[in-house]
Formats: sequence, structure tokens, C-alpha cells
Amino acid sequence: MFNEILKAFIETCVMVFFSGLFATLGGLPIGIALALTKAGQLWENKFLHISLGAIVNATRSIPFIILMIAIFPLMKLLTGSTIQVKAVIVPLTLAAIPFFARTVEIALNEIPKGLIEAAKSMGATPFQIIRKVLLPESMSGIVSGLTLTLVNLVGFSAMAGFNGSGGLGKLAIEYGLYRYNTEVVLITVVIMIALVQFIQSVGDYVARKILTH
Repeated sequence: MFNEILKAFIETCVMVFFSGLFATLGGLPIGIALALTKAGQLWENKFLHISLGAIVNATRSIPFIILMIAIFPLMKLLTGSTIQVKAVIVPLTLAAIPFFARTVEIALNEIPKGLIEAAKSMGATPFQIIRKVLLPESMSGIVSGLTLTLVNLVGFSAMAGFNGSGGLGKLAIEYGLYRYNTEVVLITVVIMIALVQFIQSVGDYVARKILTH
């Protein structure tokens, strides 16, 4: 079954990579908005902060399987399918965006306010403060948050196997669970553990490098 295992591994990597990429593009600005609309921050806006926080919390509280089923029409609209690898990237992205946004918010909240005040005193605009102060100072935390997001996506991608959408989850279900082949299940578990360890190790390494520079 080497070819099937390799194909499933590649499909999982594709799902995790693209959903992680789209989650970064969507979650980063939301996380910045969450952090900067708090009381006393650059864009203080109580209504916007509460509204964004409620949307993020609501999305995070939905189990992935239910979220995937609920957005079948959206998956069909965007990709023309509900069971292919490209279709599963849609719910994976929607599940990852709020999680990553919260990690970005936490990373930004750890920046000393004195740095922001110093930048403001020198005449920096809010966007200059974000680009030259907030993001560089919080980059290590953001990388750690992205690492956690990717690790979660590995697990979510396995759940998508119940939909027959490809990846290691589908392999474990179709060749392991349904055919009572414990060996296939164990192989997929070992591969997923190794993938998670790889992602975590690379993320930790990059975060440490950022801190030391």
C-alpha cells in the first residue's frame, strides 16, 4: 500500500499547507484588529472589538465535523465539490482563521505599551506602528501561534476523512476502520505524529531564531 499511503500523505500536506496559508492571510488582520480595538489601544472601538470577538468565539466553538457539514453549499460554490481535497480546504481555513487570530491577538498584547507610546511620540502613524513596532516585536509569538494552528489543522484534516475527502484520515477510515486493518490505522497514526513533530520542531526553531535576532 505504499502508493496509497504516499498519496494520502501528500494530500494531507496539501490540505494543511493551503488552509494554513489562507488562515494566515485571514487571521492576521483579524488578530491585529482584535488587539488594537481594545480600550486604550490605537484603534479603540468597543463595539467593533466585541463584535469581532463574538464572531471569533462563535466560530471556534463549532466542532469541525459540524462546521464542514454546515458549509457544504459554500464548498460546492467555491470548488465545485464537497469531497475533494480542494473542497476540504474551505472548512479547514474557516476553522483555522479564528484560532490563529486569537494567537495573534495574544502575541500583540504582550508588547509593552511603552514601545507603542515611544513610536507615537516620534510621530509614527498607526500603520507605521503596526509595521515597524507591533509585528516585528510580536513575530516570535505569531510564529508560535501559526505552529499551533498548523498542528490543529493536521488533526482537522484527519476528521475530514469521514467525508471521503482524501488524506491520511480517509486512508485510515477506508482501509483501516472499514476493513478491520489495524496495521493501516497504526501506520497513519505514526505518520501523523511524525508530521506534527516536524511542524512543531520547525516552528519552535524559527521562533527561537527570531528571538535571538
